[in-house]
Amino acid sequence: MNNNRQYTFLLIVASVCLIYIVRLFMLQVATDEWKNKGSRLTEREVVIYPSRGNILDRNGKVLVENQTVYDLMVLPKEMQPFDTNHFCQIINLPIEELRDALKKAVTYPNVKYKPSPVVKQILPAEYAVFAEELHKFPGFFVQARTLRIYPESLGALVLGDVGEVTKEILEKNPDYRKGDYIGLNGIEKAYEAELRGKRGIRYVYRDNLGVEHPVAEGRLDSAAHEGQDLIASLDAELQKYGEMLMQNKRGCIVAIEPATGEILALVSAPTFDPNLLVGRARGNNFAQLASDPLKPLFNRATQAQYRPGSIFKIAQSLAALQIGAITPQTVIPCNRALIGCHGGHSADDLEMAIVHSCNPYFRGVMQRVVEANRDPNSRNNDAAIGLGIWQEQIMKFGFGGNMGSDLPNLKIGKVPGADYYDKRYGTGGWNYATIYSISIGEGELLINPVQMCNLACIVANRGYYYPPHTVKKIGREGTARQEYHEKIDVGVNRSYFETVVNAMEKVVGPGGTANSAKLSDIVICGKTGTVQNEPKEDHSVFVCFAPKDNPKIALAVYVEYAGFGGTWAAPIASLMVEKYLKGTITNLEKEKQIREARILNYVN
Repeated sequence: MNNNRQYTFLLIVASVCLIYIVRLFMLQVATDEWKNKGSRLTEREVVIYPSRGNILDRNGKVLVENQTVYDLMVLPKEMQPFDTNHFCQIINLPIEELRDALKKAVTYPNVKYKPSPVVKQILPAEYAVFAEELHKFPGFFVQARTLRIYPESLGALVLGDVGEVTKEILEKNPDYRKGDYIGLNGIEKAYEAELRGKRGIRYVYRDNLGVEHPVAEGRLDSAAHEGQDLIASLDAELQKYGEMLMQNKRGCIVAIEPATGEILALVSAPTFDPNLLVGRARGNNFAQLASDPLKPLFNRATQAQYRPGSIFKIAQSLAALQIGAITPQTVIPCNRALIGCHGGHSADDLEMAIVHSCNPYFRGVMQRVVEANRDPNSRNNDAAIGLGIWQEQIMKFGFGGNMGSDLPNLKIGKVPGADYYDKRYGTGGWNYATIYSISIGEGELLINPVQMCNLACIVANRGYYYPPHTVKKIGREGTARQEYHEKIDVGVNRSYFETVVNAMEKVVGPGGTANSAKLSDIVICGKTGTVQNEPKEDHSVFVCFAPKDNPKIALAVYVEYAGFGGTWAAPIASLMVEKYLKGTITNLEKEKQIREARILNYVN
């Protein structure tokens, strides 16, 4: 009996041991459950943020580059009691902010295994102050990343800036994760995919002495890949010069190379130093800029929509010629009983009507386009048909669209057609007499400054344009995106451009409305505009290209609330032309007058 009990006891013990052996085998060999749990007690995933691609100007000058900064992180499971006052003192952090950060850290997803930020974007000089003492605070460590800096301090809105991804971005794009940064506007946004690079991961574990070691000898790590550099189409010196000329003014300058569509300068005034939106001071600086009544964060070059004024007569001329409503020899009396005009002329042909900017002439030109007796049975339907033909041709110039540009958030303006007026006045409730103000670039027309500069490119090229774009090369040895090499024809016979070009040359010549833009050794072809802005002062506007033959630069200049186009916009454009083509300015007195002028009559 005793032997049986012994055997039974031994059998129970053996069975229990076997169960434990099998269970340990399953946990430690057959599955990774306990191995993973044990690793998570000491392992840490370190994100390796890639360097974002640099941005250089067309001549190789660095516009945007990177600076190493540090994010102070905390892993709550490794924290031990510490002197919070001393900690805050060495990292220059208010204790309330530390408490908030730690509170967020312990509620952070996967808090046992994931680090959480305490202070972001610490500059190297600040990091050096507390780096030697950081080991005294278990659970805290730094993670290096790069921050954008702007050596030339120019082009804030065209270059754009970067910021941390939002919850909305994370929901829409799985390629990003919390803590990543993304281009928010400008070139940074338009070329985010090329600039951002690819993050890497490094896995480390900490031994009982607190020393970190690579997991699996680094075989699980993935390397970070830097973003591609971009060669922007911008000319840094021209951009800087334009920003100087526009100081203490509101408006914009757009400069494009007609032969390529490359944007040489994109100035919005007032502007600001892009370095203000970098680092830990970004939040406060952004708030100040956002509350400024002069709206420096508003990109007038891409987001403003103005009435084009008399500049639109260039497009009207070309459209009417192509449609067949007029010829270059067409003479229309300057009947000021129909619409106001200025100057001593009485009856012009097309060329001189452009030179004199004759309102009655262009009222008559568009009337011939719209009311061409295409439907003799209905005056209203006849006007709708004619307006549709006009709208189709005008939109070929890029108005009412983004021209295929790479500029993000580019406003497209408005080219009203029959549908628009049917909604406004009711079907059949309007005719040419209702809408004639658009014949001189007023009324319901809205045009963006980039579109106006593109019109100057079209005339400079005698009938075509390339999509306006800001990047010349992707990669230092690369090229622009393929779509920016494709020529866009506007469907106007080349011969019709000679009349317009000759007229624009005379506008800048003796007695012309833009004689203030004349240069002794460079032939500039331009057109002034005085854009109605009731009840406030009119806007001063000028478009041009130069030289007349083989043009190298086209410009659109808007100076808000400055009155006549020849007074301010035209001389600014001529200075930009001379700066770009010659590198020097001959009329220093004119430059001084423009630079020192303050035209800030209104704040709304």
